[in-house]
Amino acid sequence: MIRKDNFTLPGAKGRPMLIDVTYDDAFKNAPLVIFAHGFKGFKDWGTHDLLARYFVKNGFRFLKFNFSHNGTTPAHPQDFADLTAFADNTISIELEDLDTIIDFACSGASIPVADGVYLIGHSMGGGISIIKTAEDPRIKKLVSMASISGFRNLWPKQIEAQWRLQGVFYFENKRTDQQMPVKSTLLDDLDRNPLRLDILKQAAKITQPWLIIHGDADPTVPVSHSQQLHEANPAAEYIVQKEADHTFGGLHPFDRDVLPAPLIEFCDTAISFLSK
Repeated sequence: MIRKDNFTLPGAKGRPMLIDVTYDDAFKNAPLVIFAHGFKGFKDWGTHDLLARYFVKNGFRFLKFNFSHNGTTPAHPQDFADLTAFADNTISIELEDLDTIIDFACSGASIPVADGVYLIGHSMGGGISIIKTAEDPRIKKLVSMASISGFRNLWPKQIEAQWRLQGVFYFENKRTDQQMPVKSTLLDDLDRNPLRLDILKQAAKITQPWLIIHGDADPTVPVSHSQQLHEANPAAEYIVQKEADHTFGGLHPFDRDVLPAPLIEFCDTAISFLSK
């Protein structure tokens, strides 16, 4: 029977991270996939639960989590109720969070120990996952899903001077109509860590098997990002999926009980890669 266990861990600066692990109780030691959500994302977004169950039905365990500063809270896991935390987020914070999650997965303290993990990162979470994979041998395989190729590609370069002057920049969330603040400490983090936080330089260092998947109809992160990633690491497998957008057909909220066709295609491709 497929089950889902829920946990809470302290993340960066002590802020809580909600975690869930979906698994078949007949195969508690199945290989573990960790899923890292993107900017303005969260673990319970849209199709993510169905995604987890699809992987479990195909022989995996699936862990997804909220980054500590993604703006959600344990009381409001699907709402951006803590914009103070969101404003304080940095790339280094998310890398610290992901390290904590991998520690949790490999410790065996609350779930069956994972002898290494598979990692799937979406969008900005893809960039985080690329850096972490280059640094951490516990990651056995990587799938980057509509990943960015650079953090500064997330905004126009010309806004940075005003961002620094004001100390904060507001990113519009078109789904919720919120103006979501990000402090200029994120820029400071990028400036202080230019080598570590250079996605393309880290991509070139990856020696683990890596699958790059990007939709050719992605309006959020252009397919050119995936081309740059593949140029940085030609050994990676590279697939441009036809007629797939940034979320591969996923929506939030999502009221159907079957994944959209582009997301099923993504899952089947990723599962085949991870099962080799």
